Formats: sequence, C-alpha cells, structure tokens
Amino acid sequence: MNLSRLLVLADLSRHGARHGHAIRRDAEQTNVSAWGGVSLGAIYRELRELEGETLVKSLRTETEGRRPARTIYEITAEGERELRILRERALTELRQGSDAVAVALVFGGTDADGVVLHLLAARRDALQRELDGMAAERAHHVKHGRLGAVDVAVFRRGEHLRAAEIAWIDETLAALGTSQARSRPETAR
Repeated sequence: MNLSRLLVLADLSRHGARHGHAIRRDAEQTNVSAWGGVSLGAIYRELRELEGETLVKSLRTETEGRRPARTIYEITAEGERELRILRERALTELRQGSDAVAVALVFGGTDADGVVLHLLAARRDALQRELDGMAAERAHHVKHGRLGAVDVAVFRRGEHLRAAEIAWIDETLAALGTSQARSRPETAR
C-alpha cells in the first residue's frame, strides 16, 4: 500500500487545489510520519508521479515573495477513482505490512539468558508511555475543541492497538516466564 499516494490524493480531494508544501504541512501538523508511516520526503515525488499518471494535474505556478515557485495541483476524476480504490484497500485489508516482533520471536532462537523477556518488558513500557501520551494529547485536543469525531476515532484506534499489544505482552511474559522456570534444571539441595 502506497500511503504517500493515499495521503496526497485524499488531501487534494478534501481541500481542493493546493501546492505540495500545503500537503506536506498538513502531514507534519498531524505527525503522520510517526503514526501512519508516511514519508514526508515522498510527497513531492508522489505529486510528480501522480501527474505523470494523470491522477492529478497542475493548474498553475505561484510565486510568493522570495519563496520558491510552487505548483498548484488538482485531483482529476481518474485520481478520485484511484483514491476510492486505495481507501477501500486500506480499510478492508486485514494484514498490512510486516510483523518484526513475530519474526524476532519465531526465528530468534531460545531465550536461555532472558534477553527476550527483558526486551518484551521494555517494549511494554514504551507502549504504555505511548498510550498514556496519546490519551493525554487526545484529551487536551478534545478539551480545546480541536478534534472532530473522525480525529478522536483515529486517536482511540491507536490507543486500543497499544492497549491490545500491552495485554498480549503481559500474557506472553507470563507464559514465557513460566515455561523458562519449568525448563531450568533443578539444583541439588
């Protein structure tokens, strides 16, 4: 899934004609690179590729003061169709992307020295900090009327995903800790 493409087309569809800097600014303000995996540097390249595919078209170039010239882009009817396809795929595909945690656990070998338990516990702590931070940020924005229902839903999804992984880690730590205790040879008394 090309998330840069989805972001650019969705931003143009939602806000109308605009230049790449405005799209990038929207992406930066929402911090989508951190939670959505969108590379901000790819936005301008994506605009050029979309234009080559006639999914967007350039309307004009504007120069403001001493700033560099900026090309204003608009989504085409074909771009709107592509956006519908990308949005549907993003919302209906159940598995998106790789799972580094699963690969590390399955192919990482035994944990005789307890490194995996330690790393999982550290991951749990980091996820808990993220969860707490997201909840506090959401509450702050809601208090000041800055978030709409969809924005709140996106925050809550992130919170639920982190809470679910925390619960899984707690369960896994308990299971691995128990199995390691059983596999240790008993010492002579």
